[in-house]
Amino acid sequence: MKSIILHEGKLLWIFTALALLLIVSFGFFSYKLETNDKLLSYKIDSIRNDRNYVKLENIDKKFLDSMVAIEDHRFYSHGALDYISIARATINNVKARKVVEGGSTITQQLAKNLCLSNERSFKRKFKEILLAFELERKYSKDQILELYVNVINFGDGNIGIGQATKGYFGKNAKYLTYSEATMLAGLPQAPSVYSLSNNNGLSKKRQNQVMNALEKYNGIKEENVTLTPKFECNK
Repeated sequence: MKSIILHEGKLLWIFTALALLLIVSFGFFSYKLETNDKLLSYKIDSIRNDRNYVKLENIDKKFLDSMVAIEDHRFYSHGALDYISIARATINNVKARKVVEGGSTITQQLAKNLCLSNERSFKRKFKEILLAFELERKYSKDQILELYVNVINFGDGNIGIGQATKGYFGKNAKYLTYSEATMLAGLPQAPSVYSLSNNNGLSKKRQNQVMNALEKYNGIKEENVTLTPKFECNK
């Protein structure tokens, strides 16, 4: 009886290993088909040629600092992945027995926006990670950040920081107040929830989180950042 159980256990282990190998192999070859250098360069060129694209030097530093602080505060010190965030998220998710926290870096989020679908699968996650490593190999941190803020969703139909600043404030991205910068930086996590047209107070709660992150990681005290009392979309 014991030998039968051991035999079945070995078969299960072999089957699991083969299944994982197939998933990884399929993900890798799918990734190579989707993200060869020519295709990746074409997609990035398309983004950069968009009339609403804003170069990094024309984006207010207050917004960039806010974005990095709330989304990936170790962005400039880690590679494609942030293993500290991954470990923390794993522990918190196990404790909660559900997914309550993610560990994706800004580079991974850019990878997802560039070439991948929104399907939730190990294959998609694997392709996202591979593409993140490719992006880190080919582009500088500033280039990755510039692309990222130009492709993310800020809610109310505003894709990219150029559309967001014009749509919400009727101005370009170069001159933002701390109030505007911190409010905008909080939107991409859940744009349909925090979008300013909802006027449900959630965006201000999220702004508080951004302000706390700025104080914790950048040393910017709360008194330097005032909550925006009211927003009206310019659409």
